[in-house]
This record gives sequence, C-alpha cells and structure tokens, in this order.
Amino acid sequence: MSSREASTCFAVLSLGEADMRKNFIDNLRWMDVIWLIPYHAAQAFNTWGEGNYIFFGGNRVLSSFIVFFSPFFMPLLFLLAGISTRYALAKRSCFQYFAERVKRLLIPFLFGTLVFCPILAYIGDKTNCGYSGSFAEHYVIFFTKWTDLSGFDGGFSVGQFWFLYFLFVISLVSLGIIVLVRRIAKKESGDHDIPFPLICLPVIVLPFLYDLLSVGGKSFAEYLFIFLLGYYLISDEKVMEKAEKYRYVTLAIALIAGIADVYMFLWSGKDFGIVNTIAKALEEWFMMLALIGIGKLSLDFRGEFTDYMSQRSFPYFSLHFLWIVLFQYWFADLFEKNIVLLYIVPVILSYIVTFICAEICLRIPLLRFLMGAGKKAQKKDV
Repeated sequence: MSSREASTCFAVLSLGEADMRKNFIDNLRWMDVIWLIPYHAAQAFNTWGEGNYIFFGGNRVLSSFIVFFSPFFMPLLFLLAGISTRYALAKRSCFQYFAERVKRLLIPFLFGTLVFCPILAYIGDKTNCGYSGSFAEHYVIFFTKWTDLSGFDGGFSVGQFWFLYFLFVISLVSLGIIVLVRRIAKKESGDHDIPFPLICLPVIVLPFLYDLLSVGGKSFAEYLFIFLLGYYLISDEKVMEKAEKYRYVTLAIALIAGIADVYMFLWSGKDFGIVNTIAKALEEWFMMLALIGIGKLSLDFRGEFTDYMSQRSFPYFSLHFLWIVLFQYWFADLFEKNIVLLYIVPVILSYIVTFICAEICLRIPLLRFLMGAGKKAQKKDV
C-alpha cells in the first residue's frame, strides 16, 4: 500500500475524536477473565463426556456452573473487543491497529502454544492414554501427533489460546469490513436512537451461527458476529444508555433462560433440541446486554486496584490453565474421591500461584512482550 493509500486508510478509519475509552469495559474484561480458573477447573467434572487433560468423573453441580456461564462467558470478551476496536480506530491507523494485534494477540498465541500447551498435552497423554515417557520426548510427540487438536490425548493443540487466534483473525476480518463500509458510506455514522426491541433482535440470529465455520467446537461466525455487534451497535452511546436503563429486564431474561438451559441440558434427562438452543441464545445475548448496562452504571471508574487487575489480565490468561491442570494432577491421588477438596484446593492454589507468576512475568521485559502485556502504564485495547 502506498503512503497516499495509507493516509486515506487512516482518514477513513479515524473518527476524529478524543479518547472515547470507557473504564467499565476494562473492568468487565478483567472480571470476566478472573473466572477462568473456577470455570476451567470444573471441566474436569463435566457430565456430558467432554474430554479434558484430567478427568475425575461427572458432577452435576459443577457441570451446572459450566453450562450456566458458557453461553456468555467467552462471547462477552469478543463483544468488549469489538467495542474497544471502535475506540482504538479513533486514534490509530489501520497499520497501527494491525501491528498492535500482532503484538497483543499473535505473539502471545505463538508463545503459549510453544511453551504451555506441550505441558498440558503431556499431562493429558499421561492421564488419558497411559504415556510413560519423559516430557522431553513428549515435546516432539506434541508437534507430530495430530488428532482432534484438543491435546487431551497428547496431540497438538492450542489449548486456551484458541481465543487469541480467533480474536486475531476476527480483528483482521473485521478491519477489512470496517474499511470497506466506511469507504462506501464516506463518513462515520454517529449515535442513533435505536429502539430497545431492535437492540434485542440479534438473539434471533445467534442459533443459526453456533455450528457455522466451527473449529474445535467454537464458531468463527458466532464470534465475528458478536465482535461486529460490539463495534457497530453496543459502542453507540445511546445503545449503552438503553442497556443501562433496561439492565434489570435483560438480567431477568438472561437468568431465566440460563436456569432453563441448565435444567434442560443437565437435569431433565430429556433432549429438548432447538428449545435448549434458543434458551442458550437468549441467555447469551441478554446477559451481555445486562452486563454492559450494569457495567456502565456501576463499573465506569478507574483506580489502583482496577489498573492492577487490568495489567495482569494478559499473563493471568496465559498462565491460569497450566496451574489448574498441574494442581489437579498433583492432588489427584491425595484427595481421590473427595470432590470438594479436589475442586477447591486446586482453584485456590491456582489463583495464588498464577498471580505470583503474573507478577514475575510483568517485571521481566521479555516475558511481558511474549505475553502481550504491553508497557507498564499502557491501557488495554483488546
């Protein structure tokens, strides 16, 4: 691209506004990420036969926790990323945005896949397939054994870092869409007074996307759609105001749908098919609207603690799953059938050790860079 085209790209993307950043977006992000440890720890007890690096047998209470949070847990991060992209492109050229995506997403993805995922796959091979060799020998196996890409059998996988490569690809695809739309429209559209019922309509689309462009059971189409909704819809100030106004309505709908989803999927003993899928979609969209509304009202502030948590969210994300699996593996024989201790002790220790390791990583410039943490005082735009 020529320098003239580069200037045009910047002009097309620039909103000509000051920093539009909302502190509640950062706070919602780290609050969402902080739940990764109990969420992933519970996967070792799922009742529907999903593989894991270590499995202790099904428990419906812990499985209910997974089923309730799963519809909106990760989608919320993509929605927030879409909103943040609107603000980021108000200040950055497309080249700067792309470079930041490489630094904040692609590099941590590659680092995590090369360093952390082989350890997880090694434990998966030992617990699920009876592997008895050394880790050094298994490191080669990790890159040569290609099966279902889960890593639970010791084969190659990207573990929790699927989120980073999904977000990297979706960010670039969305950037192309945004540039194209801006060039066609010639100018940036402002805020619109969209009726609340229209803000609810995306829930109709979601059920059709769950199996579209699916990789490893996760839909590129669903997350791209949610990312673009964050950019084009939720970032609108008037839409945020409506999300705040109707926060109790959307929260009530989400809670009812989520409880129904859990009941139908885990406790009813029946297959509700499309009804279960509709309940999942209702919980997903309305819970995200509720959290945006609650966040705008109650979480739009910044302080030492929120800065501390935001700064550590990236290394926390990279490190947390490793420590969960390690502690569950180490305590498996000690606690045997005691599900309470087998769940709670690894969760508590994982929180402690993950934050200690995150603190260490943030003090080492190379590790900060490899984990996408950015400069010490830099705010996040993911």
